[in-house]
Amino acid sequence: MRIAIFGAGAIGGLLAARLARSGAEVTVIARGPHLAAMQAEGLRLVSGGETIVAHPRCVADAAEAGAQDFVIVTLKAHGLPAAAPAIAKMMGPETALVTAVNGVPYWYFHALEGPWRDRRVAAVDPGGIVWETLPPARAIGCIVYPAAEVVAPGVIEHGYGDRFTLGEPDGTRSARCERLAAALQAAGFKAPIRPRIRDEIWVKLWGNMAFNPLSALTGATLDRLTGRPDLRAAARAMMVEGQAVAEAFGVRFAIDVDKRIAGAAEVGAHRTSMLQDLERGRPMEIDALLGAVVELGQLAGVASPACDLVLALVRERARSAGCYPT
Repeated sequence: MRIAIFGAGAIGGLLAARLARSGAEVTVIARGPHLAAMQAEGLRLVSGGETIVAHPRCVADAAEAGAQDFVIVTLKAHGLPAAAPAIAKMMGPETALVTAVNGVPYWYFHALEGPWRDRRVAAVDPGGIVWETLPPARAIGCIVYPAAEVVAPGVIEHGYGDRFTLGEPDGTRSARCERLAAALQAAGFKAPIRPRIRDEIWVKLWGNMAFNPLSALTGATLDRLTGRPDLRAAARAMMVEGQAVAEAFGVRFAIDVDKRIAGAAEVGAHRTSMLQDLERGRPMEIDALLGAVVELGQLAGVASPACDLVLALVRERARSAGCYPT
């Protein structure tokens, strides 16, 4: 099985190392010192007190990788439109695209029954570039639960989590999903296949849409955002609005909002990815995590005043830091 990892940072590196060690034919598309280190010394994964070294094929040019069985994209959502032409170079007639990306995916409305079927989500796919370049029929949904970090070029530290939930946009249990799940399981991951993948997307997005932007605005870690009554109330108001938006498109929530907040509180003094990106002057996942929620709410006619306010504020905070287009 030929598997390419496009965007081999922390999560991509975790996947690449374990898949390569399990016998999959893995190609990593990377750049800079990280690529050079992997080419020279292999990919090192530190997990559970153990260090393994894997030797996937590592290249800078996606065209050099050739057609794959699966292309797993682990970029942040805002990087996907620019990367789409390169990713397309690895897409053969039967290649599946696995979107291991946070937030609302570009294919969200593909094969979704109802009046919005096959509508583009402008917040994550401006102008429909990704939709046209990487047809959504190729996409497999993937929700990422592990936490990992690139601690040095070519070195990944895995903190916790081992689950990558998979699902077809049309809800079928396809042969390609089963093949991918088997490969991930052979590499030591949990890879359940869900018929309602959008429900799973929203369970993770539900917290991210509130805690990430609030952390960027306040500098607060997750324990403080969930522990202080005023900050918790702000997050809860956003999440209640997000639930109404999701349910307007048929999503079912298996837990209530307070249980989801309690789950976030258990993570402790965690600095969200959006806060980390802001501090490092990197582009932030504002539109995939919150902008798309507001866009979907407008589409469905669901008011989201708390989300609208926080979106305006976090966009301006990011602009002032050079992390968002002016």
